Amino acid sequence: MTEKKHDLNEFLLNTMPVGAIVFNHASDIVFCNKHAKFFLDRFTLPGEIAAINARIFDAIKSANLAEAFPGEVLFSKTFETSPSTWIFKFVIRETPEPLVAVFIIEDTISSSVDLNKIRQQSSLTRREVDVLRRVLDGLKNLEIAQNLEIGEQTVKDHLSNIYLKLGVENRFALMRSLLNCSSSYHDS
Repeated sequence: MTEKKHDLNEFLLNTMPVGAIVFNHASDIVFCNKHAKFFLDRFTLPGEIAAINARIFDAIKSANLAEAFPGEVLFSKTFETSPSTWIFKFVIRETPEPLVAVFIIEDTISSSVDLNKIRQQSSLTRREVDVLRRVLDGLKNLEIAQNLEIGEQTVKDHLSNIYLKLGVENRFALMRSLLNCSSSYHDS
């Protein structure tokens, strides 16, 4: 692989909006992108992943993968500390070396709110919307800072601006306001 193609692959894998973890036949993680690392910093991988991986590799070894897994392999899960539902989608490579990729997709609260409309109506900057999206999805200030690669004080400054522009006093009031009024942002 040329250096340029490697850089492009690295860029795509680390900026795609889903987590990607690749396991080998020994269930070792052989690759983990930025979003997957962020997920693993917050949560433990569900036990179902190891169980499904074991069944997939057993099916590959006994040459009955198509019979054992005739369709898409995925499941969803919620975690106690997250308002989101997480979807885990498995993609299987049989040859030359068997691998299982697990894509981690977050079904977020922010996806149900028209943040672009809120941005326009409230004169939010794009960065303030980035912060707002992560607040809606339950991230703490430090997690937002790490996710956006900015300082925690910068997150606090953006939040202060958001509160002022949306006429709320704190994070709870912000969440309540946006979730209660989300239909007006969708329809107006």
